[in-house]
Amino acid sequence: MDKTALTDDETVRQRDPNELFRDWMADAETNEINDPGAMSLATVDGDGLPDVRMVLLKEHDDRGFVFYTNFESRKGQEILAHRKAALCLHWKSLRRQVRVRGEVEIVTDAEADRYFASRPKGSRIGARASDQSRPLDSRATLETRVRDLEARYADGEVPRPPNWSGFRVVPSEIEFWRDGEFRLHDRFRFTRVGQGWDAVRLYP
Repeated sequence: MDKTALTDDETVRQRDPNELFRDWMADAETNEINDPGAMSLATVDGDGLPDVRMVLLKEHDDRGFVFYTNFESRKGQEILAHRKAALCLHWKSLRRQVRVRGEVEIVTDAEADRYFASRPKGSRIGARASDQSRPLDSRATLETRVRDLEARYADGEVPRPPNWSGFRVVPSEIEFWRDGEFRLHDRFRFTRVGQGWDAVRLYP
């Protein structure tokens, strides 16, 4: 049985969307050419204007979809202000897409510390060096900061910055899209209902 298929209505409706996502993600990790965890993140600013950018999915389980960032960045400030977001993963090679919408929660300090410690040292240095999304007078300023931090932490661990952590998008909706001939795509939207999910097939 093809665990990634959306053709049989009753089979799809009986599935847990998180399980289905794991099957799709596993397929993408094997077959997608580059960055299977790349996803667009949509937020809204204080004026109600939408904002979107690419981030990387770092963890997924039944609780939600996790990514990490500087909380003082634009996306960090917008999420902290509204606590809602939308995600879209598009795997061009597989001709599939997953859309997610929901409330956003902050991961625990233990989760953030564990992930930060797993990153390459250069990435940890970069997280401390960058005032993400803020104006930068020159590339040289950033490079000087990086060199200074490399010297400071040459023989020790790089601590996680207090303004760097993770967000978990807790899905209220997960939609699966699979390309079809003549644009007759397969689409299923799962909507959270209590502790379960309601699934409906959508017109292409």
